[in-house]
Amino acid sequence: MPVRVAVIGVGHLGQHHVRLLASMNGVDLAGICDSNRGRADEIASKYGGPVFADSRELLGRVDAVVVAVPTIAHVDVALPFLDAGIATLVEKPIAASVKDADRLVDAAERRGALLATGHTERFNPAVAAALPLISEPRFIEIHRLGTFPERSLDIDVIFDLMIHDLDLLLSVVKSEVAAIEAVGVNVLTPKADIANARLRFTSGCIANVTASRISRERVRKARFFQHDSYVSIDYSAQELEVFRLVTDSMKAGSRPIIHGGKVEVTNEEPLRRELRDFVDAVRTGRRPGVTGRDGRDALALATRVAETMET
Repeated sequence: MPVRVAVIGVGHLGQHHVRLLASMNGVDLAGICDSNRGRADEIASKYGGPVFADSRELLGRVDAVVVAVPTIAHVDVALPFLDAGIATLVEKPIAASVKDADRLVDAAERRGALLATGHTERFNPAVAAALPLISEPRFIEIHRLGTFPERSLDIDVIFDLMIHDLDLLLSVVKSEVAAIEAVGVNVLTPKADIANARLRFTSGCIANVTASRISRERVRKARFFQHDSYVSIDYSAQELEVFRLVTDSMKAGSRPIIHGGKVEVTNEEPLRRELRDFVDAVRTGRRPGVTGRDGRDALALATRVAETMET
């Protein structure tokens, strides 16, 4: 039986959820919902699927929903589905506050409902190929720079862009964040448009993260330095480079040499991989690649960065 999935909120990102789900094997696009009925009709005319004005009308008609409404409305839209035991994928950031994120996570655990968070960068093929190669990073440097957008201006650059990288840091550095230094500048909006954070983990790892939505060029790169290796990810190009120190064990006193270069990565749209993971998790009952608690923890760290920046 196909998995019945509806998309709630079909703005800039939601429309792509619809596009991909409509073409996915084993999926029945069971609903397109938006408070702007004209927008919902427009998307439905391109990809098919019934239109609903009120998301609560979907209860009892779907196996899963994707929530892509503005962040402030995430908790109100997603809670009824989690309370009904319906699998829910909520776009990042998972909620407008950690308190609201806890409400979503608690509801999912109480009802046994699957809750996933839309941290799409984790499904970037270059990231997926790199993660098994990163074990004990000592220094991490990440730049996520973009040109000025026409959307997501209701939140600052930490919750709009940097949160992707904070989520990635939590997935690779297996220790607590001990200290944070952060600075941000609001240039074109009342909220921070460029920010830098330096995070020190209890393991001793240091991460330097910069996010900007006012840069002239689009740069999205991450570099991981370990005792015996260096891993470099270009998110946009979906490229991965790995270099390792190699010592000839047969020659006493030989100097180590550097081996490595580009690692072959099969390019694919990260959002397609994310949705495929979500649908498979719904079908099989396994954990999704990025859980609701993962999303909650990334939001909590982003909140700490924002609070440090303000003080």
